[in-house]
Amino acid sequence: MSDEKVTCKDVMSHICESLGEDLDSPRCKAIKDHLDECQDCKNYFKSVERTVDFYKKYDVELPPDAHTRLLDYLGLKDE
Repeated sequence: MSDEKVTCKDVMSHICESLGEDLDSPRCKAIKDHLDECQDCKNYFKSVERTVDFYKKYDVELPPDAHTRLLDYLGLKDE
């Protein structure tokens, strides 16, 4: 188990910003550990997965600023 502890906000931010990161990195291992323990983040992650699958399946194209607006709405935008 990884020694690095992460919060729900860390998990949400990381999922939104780093979908392409190496799955064996220390950060990803810490996030996996957090997801094993946090039902809220599991639910959030599942909803993100379903959304990504939907967008891929129906070839949905988003406006360029959609990612930034989503992070702002979720309160994850860096200040």
